[in-house]
Amino acid sequence: MAEMGSTARSTRIAFVSDSLPERNGVGAYYADLIAQLDDHGVVSTFLCPGGDLPPGLRFPLPGDSTQQVYLPPVRAFGRAIRAARPDVIVVATPGPYGMLGVRWARKLGIRLIVGFHTDYAGVTDLYRNSILRVLSRSYFRHADRMLFRRADHVLANSAKMVDQARRMGARHVSRIGTLLPKTVLETPVRASSGRFERVLFAGRLAPEKRLETVLEAAEKLPDLGFVIAGDGPLKDLVEGAAARLQNLEYTGWLSRAGLLHQMDQADALVLPSRFESFGNVALEAMGRQRIVAVTRTCGIVNWPALAKRLVVFDLDQPLHEVLSMVRDWSAADRRLWAEGTRLAARDLNRRSLDQWLRILNPGSGQRAEPEDIASTDGVARCNADGKLDGGAHCSDGFEDRPGTGRPDETAPGGR
Repeated sequence: MAEMGSTARSTRIAFVSDSLPERNGVGAYYADLIAQLDDHGVVSTFLCPGGDLPPGLRFPLPGDSTQQVYLPPVRAFGRAIRAARPDVIVVATPGPYGMLGVRWARKLGIRLIVGFHTDYAGVTDLYRNSILRVLSRSYFRHADRMLFRRADHVLANSAKMVDQARRMGARHVSRIGTLLPKTVLETPVRASSGRFERVLFAGRLAPEKRLETVLEAAEKLPDLGFVIAGDGPLKDLVEGAAARLQNLEYTGWLSRAGLLHQMDQADALVLPSRFESFGNVALEAMGRQRIVAVTRTCGIVNWPALAKRLVVFDLDQPLHEVLSMVRDWSAADRRLWAEGTRLAARDLNRRSLDQWLRILNPGSGQRAEPEDIASTDGVARCNADGKLDGGAHCSDGFEDRPGTGRPDETAPGGR
């Protein structure tokens, strides 16, 4: 790593995103990446709404008025790019900011890296307005194709998205890992006690998250406390349920510090989404030594080292059954499972940072591909009887899996 850090000192990167830095998964991803690159001598500039640029025009996102589309101030953007003197431009999103970033990469004749973190065209399939759905999907498919064809390197969250980018014209694609926020790495962990009393959902309140399964679980498991954090078009549904159910709390949207507090207060986090490109919030909860239950359609399960520490369930399995199963484990089993989640998350953080440094410094001579190949084979999936596929109990054989020793609390950022 010392050699890599030395190489990176001369690298200047301009990151461009249409997402607010702390508002959603994509914005948070790059804020976390930049914070860790700074420790390795990379000079980063982040051009995005809510940053150092003067505010431009904005309007509600079609289909979700809780989110905004921001138009960049073109002249100020150009001045900021020239001042940054980047060697590489990294475009994170296919919106107006991202398109302007592509234009400047071509104008300056420098490398263009495109992040494919969310299949926005796929999300639009859930829009109820058919005209809006067709128009939005058409725009995002066209924008993604243009980005992929012009990029020198495309970085995707999963093997499925890697294949999709290739089909849409990308010449060079890699699967990229996800990093943890520095606060998750550096804030002392409240170690799991093995109790199972409080469950957290955190994310956008939208149809693809299948919030109805969380509300059903709260109704069927009155002895468990549930917390929902986030904002989105289903906010009224969640507020109504919170007013009706004594064991359900709705916090609204939370800052990163507020979310960290809620994770530390919870015993488990659930992500029952219809699909997730990755599921950053699940990784963060693992980094805080919490049990995490996700659907098989979340991209995070395609990382074998993480999948061993996730409770993975199918879309047709009710969430309340999954939580009842975990509740039936012994406190010792839950504590041991949670301890391993933290080590797995930190190991992915280390490898993802190494991978980014190699990609940003292609002259290092090291391969930029991840060490493990995305696959859903061998995922530790639990059934309603509290068993792993194949018959073993979900807590059996921990000692035979990598990363199951007690975490070293004195070594933030790694083992």
